[in-house]
Amino acid sequence: MATYTPMIQQYLTIKAEYEDAFLFFRLGDFYEMFFEDATRASQELEITLTSRDGGGAERIPMCGVPYHSAPTYIERLVEKGYKVAICEQVEDPRQAKGVVKREVVQVISPGTLMNEKGLHEKENNFISSVTVFEDGTYGIAFSDLSTGENSVTLLTTSWEDVVAELYIREAKEIVVDAEFSAERLQQLKERKVITVSYENNATLDSNFEHLVEELQQQKLVATFARLVNYLIRTQKRSLEHLQSVQFYQINQYMKIDLFSKRNLELTETIRTKGKKGSLLWLLDKTVTAMGGRLLKTWIDRPLLQQQEIENRLNMVETFMNQFFEREELRELLTDVYDLERLAGRVAFGNVNARDLIQLKKSLQKIPEIQQVILRLNHSYATELVEGMDPCERLEQLLERGLKDHPPLSIKEGDIIKDGYHDQLDQYRDASRNGKSWIAALEQREREKTGIKSLKIGYNRVFGYYIEVTKANLHLLPEGMYERKQTLTNAERYITPELKEKETLILEAEEKIVQLEYDLFLQIRDEVKTYIPRLQALAKVVSELDVLQCFAKISEERHYTKPTFSTNRDINIENGRHPVVEKVMNAQEYVPNDCVMSDDSQMLLITGPNMSGKSTYMRQVALTAILGQIGCFVPADRAILPIFDQVFTRIGAADDLISGQSTFMVEMLETKNAVANATQSSLILLDEIGRGTSTYDGMALAQAIIEYIHEHIGCKTLFSTHYHELTVLEKELSMLKNVHVSAIEKNGKVVFLHKIKQGAADKSYGIHVAELAELPESLIERARIILNEFEQPKEKDIIKDEAMKVDHNVGKEEQKEVETVTTASQLSFFEAEQKKEAKQMTSLVKSEKAVLNQLRDLDVLEMTPLDAMNALYQLQKSLKKK
Repeated sequence: MATYTPMIQQYLTIKAEYEDAFLFFRLGDFYEMFFEDATRASQELEITLTSRDGGGAERIPMCGVPYHSAPTYIERLVEKGYKVAICEQVEDPRQAKGVVKREVVQVISPGTLMNEKGLHEKENNFISSVTVFEDGTYGIAFSDLSTGENSVTLLTTSWEDVVAELYIREAKEIVVDAEFSAERLQQLKERKVITVSYENNATLDSNFEHLVEELQQQKLVATFARLVNYLIRTQKRSLEHLQSVQFYQINQYMKIDLFSKRNLELTETIRTKGKKGSLLWLLDKTVTAMGGRLLKTWIDRPLLQQQEIENRLNMVETFMNQFFEREELRELLTDVYDLERLAGRVAFGNVNARDLIQLKKSLQKIPEIQQVILRLNHSYATELVEGMDPCERLEQLLERGLKDHPPLSIKEGDIIKDGYHDQLDQYRDASRNGKSWIAALEQREREKTGIKSLKIGYNRVFGYYIEVTKANLHLLPEGMYERKQTLTNAERYITPELKEKETLILEAEEKIVQLEYDLFLQIRDEVKTYIPRLQALAKVVSELDVLQCFAKISEERHYTKPTFSTNRDINIENGRHPVVEKVMNAQEYVPNDCVMSDDSQMLLITGPNMSGKSTYMRQVALTAILGQIGCFVPADRAILPIFDQVFTRIGAADDLISGQSTFMVEMLETKNAVANATQSSLILLDEIGRGTSTYDGMALAQAIIEYIHEHIGCKTLFSTHYHELTVLEKELSMLKNVHVSAIEKNGKVVFLHKIKQGAADKSYGIHVAELAELPESLIERARIILNEFEQPKEKDIIKDEAMKVDHNVGKEEQKEVETVTTASQLSFFEAEQKKEAKQMTSLVKSEKAVLNQLRDLDVLEMTPLDAMNALYQLQKSLKKK
C-alpha cells in the first residue's frame, strides 16, 4: 500500500472491512469505485470503466455514478443480491489537513433495503438469522427493517424444515456465524436467490433487552441477538422502530411445506413465478399496503384454532350483510398511508414533510373508521376498534406545524406553517416586508429619474442592484448611484440604503431555511415517540382491511361460509377451483362435489388426461386453506375438518439445479408426505409412479396407497392412470373409486369434467394427442399400435387353444400342432389340419367380437332393463357360435 497515494490507501483500508460489498467511495459529487469493484460494477450496471493513476506501477480501474442518481444504481445492485457500503466524507474538505476523513455510514443489502422504490408495498422484506445449537436444534429469527416486525422460532427437526421456513417467509438475506456449514449455505443458494452475511456476536445489546422480555429460552434470545447485532453494525443509525419479538411455533398453524405452497400456487404461479394467477392474486382486494402484507401472511399461516377461525368468518359475514358500512370503510382506507413503513422511516431519519402530511391524513380518518365499525354492532369488531389509538395530539401537532403542500426536500424551507413558531414568523415578516420595500424602492426611483425601464434585480454574486439601460444613462444625475457592474447594454448600480436592506433580507431568508429545518427535526423527533402506538394502530387497520377484502371477494364470487366438523367429514357441494373459475368464464366452469366420511378416507381418482383430475384435487385443498384463513369458500355448501397439514404431489418438474430427475422429485415429495402426515392431514398425490417403468410405477403407487390407508389414515386424494389399481376398492375398506367422466362423439372425446362414482373405463390418451393437433399420420399410427397392444396376436391365441385341446400328444405331434401358429408353415399341414385351424380362428374371432361389444357397453349410463337386454343378446350370440 505504501506505493499508493494517500487517498487510495484510505480506500483500501476501508474496503478491507467490507470485502463482501461494493464500496461507494464519495469523491465530490460522485461515488467512485476502484480495482475489482470497478470492474464488476461496470459490468453489472453497464457503466463506463476508466482508470486513474493511484501511485502504483499500473493505472487503477475506476468507475463512478453521480451522487444524485446513486439510489437507482444501488437498487439495481441490491436486486441482484449484492451489498453496497456507502462511504461518505465526514469532514469539511476546506478544513481537512491532508486526505478528507471518510467513513462507511450504512450498508444497504437485500434484507435491509429501506428505499420505497426498491420495496414491494404489499410484501414484507425479511432478513433472517439462523443459529445451529450443540443439541442439533435450529433457531431462526426474522426481521422486516422497513416495518419493525420481529419474530423467532425454534426447530427441533431437520435442516430441510429450516430451508422450508426461509422459503415460505421469503427471506432475502440470511445472517449466520463464520463457522456455519458452507455445504448447507450452498444448498440454500441453489434453491433460491439469497444473500449470505456473517455475524459472530450473539450477545444482546442492553438497549434492545426490552424487545425480548417475552422470550423464555436463551436460544431464542441468542438467535435474535445475532440478527440485531448485524443490523446495528451495518445500519449505523437508530433502530427505535423495532417491535417486540414474537415467538411462534410452526405447529401453531396449518403447515404447508414448500412443495405444496408451490404446487397449489398460493402466492406465485409455477410457470411465471409471478403473483398473477395465484390464490393471492385472486384474493387481494385489500386497500392498504399493510392489509396486503397481512393477507399474504394469513395465506402462508392458516389457523388451527376453531374459535379464531370463527371470529374471522363471522366478521366476514357481517361485512357481507352490511354493504354500505363495508364500502364506506373501503373508501376511508384509501386515505390511510402505510403506517408501519412510515414508522420505520421516521426511526431511520429519512422521512420527509410529505410523508408526515400523509400520516396526518391517515390519523384524521381513524375516528371515522371507528364510527363505521361500531355501526356493525358486532362484538369482535367492537373489541378491535375500541383498542384503536387515533393519536390525537400527534395529529394536532402535524396539523398545526406543517404546511399542506410542502416541498420534497426538507432543506429548502417552505415547510412550517405561519403561527407555529414566533422567531420564524419574525424572520418571515422581515423577508416579506424587505421584498415589499424593494418593490416600493423600484417605483420611487423610476419616478425620481423618469426612467420607466429602471429595475431592481438580484443575483447571488452581486446581491441586489439597480439596472439602467445605456440608452437612459443620460437621464441619471452624476454621482446619484455607485457603479457596480457594466454590461453590454446596461449599467448596474448600488446604494448604501439598498445594501443595508439586502443584508437584512438575505440574513432573514438564510435563517428561515435553517430554522425551518431545525423545527422539522423537532417534529420528527416528536413523531418518534409515537412509533409503538402507530405500529399497534397499523395492526388493527390491516386486520380490518383483510376482513373487508374477504367479504368483497366472497360476495363477488358467490362464496359460502364453511362449517367445521369434529368427525373429520368432508362434504363440499358444487365446489370450484377459485382461480381457474375466475380465469375461465364462470358460466363454463363445471363444479364438483367432494364427499369423504368415516368410511371413505381415500378417493382413488381415474379419468382421461386433461379431464380435470388435478384441478379437482387442488380445489379441495384450496377450499380447506380458504376456510382456515377465515374466508368464505367457492362452493354451495362446505363442511370441512380442520387440517393440521397439507401435502401435495401435483405436476411434473425436474429439479435440475440439484441434479434431481422428475421421478426423484416425485419420490422426495411423496416421502415428505408419508413421513410427516398425521390422521388430521390432507394428502394430494397425482399420478405417482409415472416417472418410471409401468410395473415399477404401479407397484410403488399401490404400496403408497396401502401405506397411507393402513398407517396414516388421513384424507387422501390419489389420481392415477393405472386402472389396475381400482380393484383396491375391494381390498381397502376406506378407499373409494371415483372418475372424471368423458364421452366419445363422432370419434372425438368430450370432457365432461364431472366427478362420478366408480372407476374410468378408458384413458383417451390418443384423443388428447389429437386435440393437441399432432400430425394425422402419427395419430393413425398410434391407433394401430394401440390396437396391437390391446388385442393378443391371433397366432398366439391359436397356439394356446391348440395346446389346451390336445395336451396328451407326443412331442413330435405337439411340435406339429405348434406349427399351426405360423402362417408361413400352414402349407405343410394336411387339409384336415388346415380346416381345424380355420375353425378355431373363426371361433376365437367370434368370441373376441363379443368381448369387444361387452367392453363398449357403458353400464353406468344404462337402466337395469337395458343392461339385462344387452347381456341377453351377448349370451345368445355366444350360444350360436
